Amino acid sequence: MEFPDLGAHCTEPSCKRLAYKKDVQVPVCPLCSTPIPVKRGEMPDIVVGAHIDQDCKSDPAQRKRKIFTNKCQRPGCKQREMMKVLCDQCHGNFCLKHRHPLDHDCNGTGRSLSKAGNAAIFRAQKSVKEPVSTTSSGAAMRSHVSQPTSSRSSETVRALQPQSLTVPVVALQSGLSEEEALQRALEMSLAETAAIQPQHSSTQEEEDLALARALSASEEEYQQQHQRQQ
Repeated sequence: MEFPDLGAHCTEPSCKRLAYKKDVQVPVCPLCSTPIPVKRGEMPDIVVGAHIDQDCKSDPAQRKRKIFTNKCQRPGCKQREMMKVLCDQCHGNFCLKHRHPLDHDCNGTGRSLSKAGNAAIFRAQKSVKEPVSTTSSGAAMRSHVSQPTSSRSSETVRALQPQSLTVPVVALQSGLSEEEALQRALEMSLAETAAIQPQHSSTQEEEDLALARALSASEEEYQQQHQRQQ
């Protein structure tokens, strides 16, 4: 039994077979007229849309890419937005689909952190990660051998104080709110500055002590004069 309406001849003149499947067509970009290869199982519309967003050389596509410049930082996501959508916990830029912390596997602390607190924690991380150069350590060792014992002991105390004041960022941030973490970072910075200049701090303490003694002496003199007048 014949089926004259089933199938169609191949368009190749040398081929004598009938084609029973649908025509395999390659989609063409509507903007730049470039053929877009599509794998089996992929949607042609999605592949052509990705080509327009990323590789298309036409003017409308390039103008669109200039507008949508904020790429999602979630691994595997190629979505771009017109404006930045920042996470309150990790301060990462994400698309509208992955803006929630549970959608982009947020690595923050679970607390909302402002830009000032994030900058303070970044400075603390940078101070912890700064390595000590070998040349400076060698020069310090040579000067340590050549100097007297008293000066060496004082320099040893000065060198050890900033290291003892440095706290890892995990210990700084865990269990603390944003304001407490910022205050802790500022206190550490002030303590390091005071440890570098101990002489100035001692001079300030002496001046404060002298001022307190002068105030107490003037108060006693005033009380004595008041008693004499009575």
